[in-house]
Amino acid sequence: MLASDDDILLEAQRWTSAGRALAIATVVETWGSAPRPVGSHLVVDAEGNFLGSVSGGCVEGEVVTQALAAIGAKSRHMLEFGVADETAWRAGLSCGGRIKVHVRQLDAEILERINAERAARRPCAIVTDLGSGAERLVRSDNLATDALAEKVAVQLRRRESGLAQEDGRAVFITVYAPPARIIAVGAVHISQALAPMARLAGFDPVIIDPRTAFATADRFPGAELVAEWPQDAFASVSLDAATAIVLLTHEPRIDDEALIRALRADCFYIGALGSRKTHARRLERMRAAGFSEASLGRIHAPIGLDIGARSPPEIAVAILGEIIEALRRGPHMAQSGRAA
Repeated sequence: MLASDDDILLEAQRWTSAGRALAIATVVETWGSAPRPVGSHLVVDAEGNFLGSVSGGCVEGEVVTQALAAIGAKSRHMLEFGVADETAWRAGLSCGGRIKVHVRQLDAEILERINAERAARRPCAIVTDLGSGAERLVRSDNLATDALAEKVAVQLRRRESGLAQEDGRAVFITVYAPPARIIAVGAVHISQALAPMARLAGFDPVIIDPRTAFATADRFPGAELVAEWPQDAFASVSLDAATAIVLLTHEPRIDDEALIRALRADCFYIGALGSRKTHARRLERMRAAGFSEASLGRIHAPIGLDIGARSPPEIAVAILGEIIEALRRGPHMAQSGRAA
């Protein structure tokens, strides 16, 4: 079973490597209660085998038919389904929403380059001219020189695909961002509650703690465990723009090393457990380590949204909420935590 569009793209590359011609259908616009979000993919080969979904099963049959035509004629199609569309009703789109789907032959070279960027945890985007079908890959290293640099940068930050205009032409920006991770430094009760919540919300949880009695598989089923000091752990666990890091040990010997590395990286969220007095002492240590006030302003402390949380699970909810807010709205939107 393929669990996500990330899996679909990897399997699609295996199909193209085997010599199979493919078409890709992408949801480019939705209205109302559409069953799949913008950017969702359906990949089809010349035999009618397909991966993914653009409507949760409602209109896949019609989309596959159009995809087969796109493979044969190397053409492209813009399809629209909605409650007023007889074809959509016949296909089964009875959810009350409308979707617009762009279908085109899949470029194997671009697919390989997308997957290479994803494997390196580098965000990228494909800009597709919906009229001509022309496509280009926008990576972090060529973003600044792209004609749609500002718009693509916004979509990458939001981790959202979407429509745009380029020289009066309609284009679609498909965003491919690495899976967001939450690295919890401290195998404590809060991280025990946070790890399964994080996974349910679509994050990959990682637990770092040199105290092997705490960092055990029994206490953290399904989470990646790194039972090392942070300075050693981050040699193999990279910190990047898709990473949130939370410091939970109350132990400066552990937390400070992780915080120093997080402040030097491009993490979208840094949170630290502790009272205001504890945090003031933490800031003094970071100033002594040479960090500016602007850098220290990135730290969310006390950690978590101000929801009156008290128990470890409640604090975990507050932390996860603040992380989601930072991911979706920007890294500096939630600086008034009160969780602990």
